[in-house]
Amino acid sequence: MTARPYALVTGATGYIGGLLVPALLDRGWRVRVLCRDATRVASRDWADRVDVVEGDAAEPSALDRALAGVDVAYYLLHSMGGGRDFVVRDRALAEGFAAAAVRAGVGRIVYLSGLHPDGPLSPHLGSRVEVGRVLLGSGVPTAVLQAGVVLGAGSASFDMLRYLTERLPVMVGPKWLRNRIQPIAVDDVLYYLRAAAQLAPGLSRSFDIGGPDVLTYADMIRGYARVTGLGRRLVVSVPVLTPRLASLWVGLVTPVRAEIARPLVGSLVHEAVAGEDDLVTLVGPPPGGRTPFEQAIRRATGGTTGGASRRTARELALGAAVLALVAGVAAVAARSRTVRGLSRAAGRPRGCCRPRGVARRR
Repeated sequence: MTARPYALVTGATGYIGGLLVPALLDRGWRVRVLCRDATRVASRDWADRVDVVEGDAAEPSALDRALAGVDVAYYLLHSMGGGRDFVVRDRALAEGFAAAAVRAGVGRIVYLSGLHPDGPLSPHLGSRVEVGRVLLGSGVPTAVLQAGVVLGAGSASFDMLRYLTERLPVMVGPKWLRNRIQPIAVDDVLYYLRAAAQLAPGLSRSFDIGGPDVLTYADMIRGYARVTGLGRRLVVSVPVLTPRLASLWVGLVTPVRAEIARPLVGSLVHEAVAGEDDLVTLVGPPPGGRTPFEQAIRRATGGTTGGASRRTARELALGAAVLALVAGVAAVAARSRTVRGLSRAAGRPRGCCRPRGVARRR
């Protein structure tokens, strides 16, 4: 009789990890989780079905205990806030994990990263891409799954979309509201994470994963409102809000903390559209096909409608206040640019503008 496969899930107290554990158990996997505090998983309904290793992922001894004898290791660790040294910390965590996986003879690493374009990236998204490179360079076969906005109840990116839509019937927001995004339902993410564990042993690379729809963030806001019965949303984007200001704006409107909103906004600054579909070719699509955006919203909200009736005077007042705030920021930024231009013109040395046809002396 073939032994059941054994998986280590890091980040099991997080959103994706907490859903992946029961998904693996229900399909016959043996599962071990690594967490700093074992009491944090004690209340989960799957706690008595897993092996728990208590320890810090930065400690080699804890990693050696957690990785011993496992076939597949799921790396779901990354910093969403955590101070200015998160890039160094995340790199060190990935390097330590990669070295421990080699020592333990792990058969495969699966890592969930972010969908991204080529070129310069925001610090948080760039760090996640770097972690993928570290794991791919370990020598252990690694599948790096790159996803955009994950649509599911409890996902921070979904919560941000939800609260922005529900609380702001009229929205003046950053220019990234016009960026193209390929969101993905959380059920599809879990399917790909499970399927990636069964890839051919020698295959080690990154894969883009996404749903069937490519939308702008403004389209997603309008779509969420349509599905949940909130009514029409007016969305206007302005070019003056930096990612930092935009994250403060998100923190003002939604319960998403600013330190969480900042990396989320930093990722949305970039377009996030899959450049290839190779994983689907290798493992097939999720059962029933990839989940369309509106269906994913229905699942995430439990099919609730009638959002317009839930709209309170407080939320309308908040929307008006934020509208005024953003308009004020735009006005200040425009005035600042004008003042800088006038200052440069006033400070220009006499004679610096040559008449037409007069050549510069060499």
